[in-house]
Amino acid sequence: MRPRPPIKGRGIFSGTGLVIAALAATAAALLYPLWSYADRPSPAAGATVLSAQTVTTPYGPLSAQDRDFIAKIRLAGLWGLPAGELAERKGTTAAVRTAGGHLVDGHTSLDAHVRTVAAQLGVPLPNEPDEQQQQWLATLKTAQGQDFDRRFAGLVRFAHGRVFALAAQVRADTQNSLVRDLADDANATVLDHIKVLEATGYVDFAALARDLASSPTPVPTPPAVDPTAAVPVTPSPAGSYSLPPATTSPPPTATGF
Repeated sequence: MRPRPPIKGRGIFSGTGLVIAALAATAAALLYPLWSYADRPSPAAGATVLSAQTVTTPYGPLSAQDRDFIAKIRLAGLWGLPAGELAERKGTTAAVRTAGGHLVDGHTSLDAHVRTVAAQLGVPLPNEPDEQQQQWLATLKTAQGQDFDRRFAGLVRFAHGRVFALAAQVRADTQNSLVRDLADDANATVLDHIKVLEATGYVDFAALARDLASSPTPVPTPPAVDPTAAVPVTPSPAGSYSLPPATTSPPPTATGF
């Protein structure tokens, strides 16, 4: 029996043809991503945008996060010190008055540090508390008795928790030596304040966790001034209380504000 002649036009389906078709399909699959991204911005464009937010200084690069941190440390003192003075005057327990004294001393020192850093780096500073901080101060001014103690411990502990987390993040990320030193100072000062606030016995940790988890976007920073025009945060000339240790007979833990 004679072999059948090949069918015309069937060569593409031969073994060699299948191999060539498979290689072509593979090449097309590899090249498609390159074609599809041809008109998209390159990664270098994003890097340029990020670098534009960072400026060079004699102390190392200064990022947008660094500048925001400097402003927020200034804001912490603008309301933290008067809150501490209110606690020295209105606190009903020695522990609350002690916490107030720590706030006055700590923010006086930290504010001097942040103003020096801002002047060296040319970072504008706010000269008044932000809108939310002004509301907190208004609340503390009208509160009386143990209601004041609870609100003072709760509000200040909440605010210090946010600053403490920010200082740790900046300390881990910054490339600027002045900002690094400021973050170290802020961490130590804020941690001291957190401890004495908790020693009052008025911090509701369950409510604090909920508030920190659901904290709204911070209100805009108030208008800034040249760092050399920033008014120092200083205690009022009125005499302060004698401050006993923070562990002196704190009342039972309260729930909520």
